Amino acid sequence: MGVFVFLPLVLPLTAWPVARLAEGRLHPRTATRLLTAVAVVMAGCSTLCLALLMVVGTAQLPGNPLPDGWSDPEVRAAVPHDEIAGRAAIPALAAVTVLCGRTVHRHRRVARRARRALTALPGRAVAVLPDSTPYAYALPDRIVVTTALLDGLAPAERRALFAHERAHVTARHHRHLLAVHLAARTNPFLRPLRTAVRYTAERWADEEAARSVGDRRTVARAIGTAALLSAGTPAPTLAAVAAAGPVPRRVAALLGPAPVVRSWPSAFTTAGLAVWGAAAGTLVSAMSSANSAVTLFLILRAAAPL
Repeated sequence: MGVFVFLPLVLPLTAWPVARLAEGRLHPRTATRLLTAVAVVMAGCSTLCLALLMVVGTAQLPGNPLPDGWSDPEVRAAVPHDEIAGRAAIPALAAVTVLCGRTVHRHRRVARRARRALTALPGRAVAVLPDSTPYAYALPDRIVVTTALLDGLAPAERRALFAHERAHVTARHHRHLLAVHLAARTNPFLRPLRTAVRYTAERWADEEAARSVGDRRTVARAIGTAALLSAGTPAPTLAAVAAAGPVPRRVAALLGPAPVVRSWPSAFTTAGLAVWGAAAGTLVSAMSSANSAVTLFLILRAAAPL
């Protein structure tokens, strides 16, 4: 395996430029899907390599349940600095498992409590709460908004608000957000991608609302007014679901022209170079983890034939 087993742990750094540039250079829908895919693949590869390192490290521990042949010198020689890396991978993988498990558990618990609290309210698609606290958010299958927020918006702004939240539900943004949140838990180097997806998912919903309403300025006013009304208000959201995002940047983007829909930017642009760099890093990460897994499998099979 050599150093290839360590590459997926650091290759997420190659995605930092695209995480920064995708927010303003790519269409929000393209950016959200691209960054989510890169984060999921890189997180899976780094977790696989941690598991491979853990096998080598666990084989060195006395009383381990693994076959004796797995602790042979030829097995340990497959990993550089096997004594340090192998044993360090054990608590690292345990921490990843605990953090991801807590995130999934919290996500399900909040969703379950929210559905239970809204069961008695009329309306399946939209739930209007008689609450003096202004806020609005989207569950995976329902929009929740309070009367305090609706009272502060003009009729056109209300339509923009509902179109925005409806876009979250239709596009299943909670899945993208949960995926990148788990990826960031798996590898801290993927946190910039989580931050970027939180913003691009909101921008995606903004653009869908602008297309539905037919007036970008109305959507911009709705976003600005809702942000002012709900400033400092802790809105209940699902675990890993983003906050409102940088509102001034979103408003400025809506006051400008609509973004051009491109599936893949030109390689001769800054954004294109960043996308190609992230794609190359993702490909190398997948190849490195696959090579390490196959190599370790063959070595273990030779050391302890079944």
